[in-house]
Amino acid sequence: MNPPTQYQRVVDNSTTSIVFTVALAAAAMVAVAWFGLEEEYGSRLLHDLRTVHCLFLACFLPAAAGIVYLIMLRARTVYLVDYAGFRTPQNCRIPFASFLEHSRQLPHLNERSVRFMTRLLERSGLGEETCLPPAQHYIPSEKYCTPEAARAEFELVAFSAIDDLLAKNGITPDAVDILIVNCSLFCPVPSLVDMIINRYKLRSDIRSVNLSGMGCSAGLVAVGLARSLLQVAPRGAHALVVSTETITPNLYIGNERAMLLPNCLFRVGGAAALLSTSSAKARFRLKHVVRTLTGAQDSAYRCVFQEEDGEGHRGINLSKDLLNIAGESLRANITAMGPLVLPIREQLMFAFSLVARKVIVSSSRRVKVKPYIPDFRTAFEHLCIHAGGRAVIDELQRSLGLSDEQVEPSRMTLHRFGNTSSSSLWYELAYIEAKGRMRKGDRVWMIGFGSGFKCNSAAWECIKPAPNDDDGPWATSIGRYPVHIIPDGLKH
Repeated sequence: MNPPTQYQRVVDNSTTSIVFTVALAAAAMVAVAWFGLEEEYGSRLLHDLRTVHCLFLACFLPAAAGIVYLIMLRARTVYLVDYAGFRTPQNCRIPFASFLEHSRQLPHLNERSVRFMTRLLERSGLGEETCLPPAQHYIPSEKYCTPEAARAEFELVAFSAIDDLLAKNGITPDAVDILIVNCSLFCPVPSLVDMIINRYKLRSDIRSVNLSGMGCSAGLVAVGLARSLLQVAPRGAHALVVSTETITPNLYIGNERAMLLPNCLFRVGGAAALLSTSSAKARFRLKHVVRTLTGAQDSAYRCVFQEEDGEGHRGINLSKDLLNIAGESLRANITAMGPLVLPIREQLMFAFSLVARKVIVSSSRRVKVKPYIPDFRTAFEHLCIHAGGRAVIDELQRSLGLSDEQVEPSRMTLHRFGNTSSSSLWYELAYIEAKGRMRKGDRVWMIGFGSGFKCNSAAWECIKPAPNDDDGPWATSIGRYPVHIIPDGLKH
């Protein structure tokens, strides 16, 4: 939610002023009636009192009514009641050796591509416990990646996460007023939201939205959409957001290196989150959502592109300029987010640096001035950076000047679960809580990247940390983390 605007501050100040004025006027009227109504002045005072009363009704009551009306129009605070991540089953685990052996069985994949994927996996930051959907464990995998298998993967992931979420909060399906599902690459008929409505027998008047093709940052797009819909829903309404990526039907079987990367990085995963305008049972308060879209630029639009290779095999082509485009989008996003969350000192330092760079660069093209990177540790205690890949995390750590501890949730999520697309941010938040690092009042910054190209971010404030006995996606493995990841430069 955006910070109080000038309009909202005027409303708040006016509310306080009008309440104080009305109370003062009422007290004055009572004082006059109590002390001033002596017999010799009675008639004159009563006349004056009637005049004051009429002026009060003519001026203050309409003003008070207008203030109340403006308050009713003000945006409501949105809360995160709770969330749940899909707990990947052990029988879906895919060690590197198994993954490479399955890849060798693909009829069109050559040995050169297998060697490339081997080097990529060694540098990826993924561990040996990441999971693929059941269909991709069969040989040959492409024959089992059918629409039925894709539906089965979605049902396994989404229904498991929703079941866990509803169970630990005691929320019944009838309490859900809004349903939003985001899944980029799998868009069946009936839609994914219809599958959930049918499974849980949700109400016929539920507001449902299915988001597709919006990439790994679609989870925050869904959160922003849920916030907007909750503003016009009855107070206390609940919005269920389901974020996942069904990868069963998206196995690439060709030899284009840029299109082999998703095979190596993407893994099965998903999360469900429950938002509401009621603070009852809420665990986080949504403070801000900032979206940055750069799709007007052709290079940004095509940097993550679904297409066919020269042999007709469909896959996702990741451009070599992806990191540069992501960096540009991030800079634009933090420029918008910074004034909302940074203290005045950091804002002034950033503004001074920006002006100085423009002045110096315009006067001397040979002089290079490094931009001032605001210290976001002054605004947030925790960061959840999309676990899109090792290179993405490295670039953000360098760009924002983050410590290893600050990017630990992202690296460990990538190691344990792989790139689970839009749900990775929720796995990272779960990691922070499973480690017992979340405290009441802590602020969390989520940053997601997605096709289009988009950089979206959200700021949360913790109201109530998770209990120590929380049975989340990290329940069976949190004791082994963090693990040491060998720097990329030392690998060979």
